[in-house]
Amino acid sequence: MVPLSHYLALGAIMFVIGAAGVLMRRNAIIILMSIELMLNAVNITFVGFSRQWGDMAGQVFAIFVITIAAAEVALGLGIVIAMYRDRETVDVTQANLMRG
Repeated sequence: MVPLSHYLALGAIMFVIGAAGVLMRRNAIIILMSIELMLNAVNITFVGFSRQWGDMAGQVFAIFVITIAAAEVALGLGIVIAMYRDRETVDVTQANLMRG
């Protein structure tokens, strides 16, 4: 049986990598992937606690987070495509130029 500390350590490492990707990158696609990594890190901790306590609530929350993440990706990619069509770049520092 894998102890809870391993789940929490893996979730923390993944979350830190995702947060570093959000803070250090300027490419919108990489930022979206980093946000997905952060959400999956939270899912790992939810499932780890769910397994530890023998309750299904953590797994239900993980399913909700996956559903919200899918909607976030669809919306985010739509914005990235609109930005690329307008400016021919996905650099987020150019995003303020989309104002009408």
